[in-house]
Amino acid sequence: MNNYINVIGAGLAGCEAAYQIAKRGIKVRLYEMKPHKKSPAHHSDKFAELVCSNSLKAQRVSSAAGLLKEEMRMLDSLLLSCADKCTVPAGGALAVDRDIFATLVTDAIKEQENIEIISEEITKLPDDTITVVATGPLTSELLCKDIISLFGESLSFFDAAAPIVTAESIDKETSFFQSRYDKGDGDDYINCPLNKAEYEVFYNELVNAERAPLHDFDVADPKVYEGCMPIEVMAQRGEDTIRFGPMKPVGLRDPRTGHRPWACLQLRRENAQGTMYNLVGFQTNLKFPEQKRVFGLIPALKNAEFVRFGVMHRNTFIDSPRVLNPDYSAKCNSSLFFAGQLTGVEGYMESASSGLMAGINAANKFLGKDTIVLPKETMIGALAEYITDSSIEKFQPMGASFGLLPELENRPRDKKLRGEKYAERSIAVLSSFISERIV
Repeated sequence: MNNYINVIGAGLAGCEAAYQIAKRGIKVRLYEMKPHKKSPAHHSDKFAELVCSNSLKAQRVSSAAGLLKEEMRMLDSLLLSCADKCTVPAGGALAVDRDIFATLVTDAIKEQENIEIISEEITKLPDDTITVVATGPLTSELLCKDIISLFGESLSFFDAAAPIVTAESIDKETSFFQSRYDKGDGDDYINCPLNKAEYEVFYNELVNAERAPLHDFDVADPKVYEGCMPIEVMAQRGEDTIRFGPMKPVGLRDPRTGHRPWACLQLRRENAQGTMYNLVGFQTNLKFPEQKRVFGLIPALKNAEFVRFGVMHRNTFIDSPRVLNPDYSAKCNSSLFFAGQLTGVEGYMESASSGLMAGINAANKFLGKDTIVLPKETMIGALAEYITDSSIEKFQPMGASFGLLPELENRPRDKKLRGEKYAERSIAVLSSFISERIV
């Protein structure tokens, strides 16, 4: 074995893994194919680029997503440290200025003496060095083929990103600031209400709009992941589906009428300056002119200027229950670790948390120590247990959820209190584990 560890991919999981290894005094060779080559969804040369939403989900520790982030903070997560420095208002969510976030992560990685950055595309998995593979849901074709040859099977589906518009182009007369149920500071979201007649026109045009073609791989029967489903696909399930989904008006009141709108699109601040907003839940694969036309039927967006149109791209993940151990190592090669969405964890912080654990375990392997798996009472441990559960026959990606955790004793009926109890137990268990096992 060499005197360093390879990390392939400088996305969220790869950067977290490289940081965890380097802080333990081990040399890291971090391979990233940017800037020489980019996936269809990536535009920046920086590391840890957020290609979909800029939200890292709920802040509350009593929520599943909030608990996951708290556990990561307890484990000295680089990604959470950077995120906390570039937040933008988003009600109860942790949202970041994505450009500042990527800059902070990139700078932090480059400042690490133990990390050597190599701008090169890896097309074949190394077999002579401890390696963390964190190439993400858009793993390049050649490397993907090598991974498939190793495991015999890989699954793929499609992921979609929402458009971004300029703040100044949003019509102020037909929109209003308010967080749902008045959570947050009150101006975290711009709301774009529609009455019944406006919604019906918008809906009919949306379901009949022309979609962009998909390229480069078989699209005869694409798998569309529920958590990032294109708005036009969701709308086809029924006229009221999106009105009870991304366009739900509950918890909102239109100041022009004093009543709840028939439907409402929320826009979330995209950057710290508040000059750009993204269309929450409006991931789409419509052709660009169709996006401008159809979304322009929403009164507040009639003159919207699009900074970025929505896109749809491939998302690839391995059949983790069959091929991975709970410490994120491959069953066929204990020196080969996988991390990020490639493993079937779904979400930015879920990906980073898997990188954190893969990094710790790759370092432990290098140092001759036992690898670790966090207790199933923790969200990070529960995610690892889920994606490596061999009893799962048809594996699909999973994000943080209290449903993954063992049931509570004396389970409270109140949902909020139940979340608090889950969080209390997880934090206590992780604190004890850290004091005993993790240096």
